Amino acid sequence: MLFLIFATLGVIHFNWTLGGEWGINYALPTDRDGKRIITPGKFDSTMVGLGLTCCGIFYLIKPGLVEIAPPAWIMVYASWGIPSIFIFRAIGEFKYVGFFKKVKHTPFGKKDTRIYSPLCLGIAIIGFLIALF
Repeated sequence: MLFLIFATLGVIHFNWTLGGEWGINYALPTDRDGKRIITPGKFDSTMVGLGLTCCGIFYLIKPGLVEIAPPAWIMVYASWGIPSIFIFRAIGEFKYVGFFKKVKHTPFGKKDTRIYSPLCLGIAIIGFLIALF
């Protein structure tokens, strides 16, 4: 399940790298006036897409569905690091992103409350359960 989530998110980011616009207006935080807080470029979208794809591949390697043998330390750090990143994303930075954001009524803020932060929390919970067991 995590592989499919990460693969989908990776494809969306690669789409933006190639100039696609699908979902971009809801994917970036804005202030109350509608001005984007961040404006990532193609390189940024590519790096995020690669990171998400690597996370997905990790969750194929972990149960042995893909036979790649990275060093044990990578498996240990990734087992705890990936869900940690997503729990911090779900919590947010307290102004524009996450469950505890102050700016909630922008297009991004609404999607973040209903979709993005819960998705990140779900990824974190499942990831921590996989790491434990």
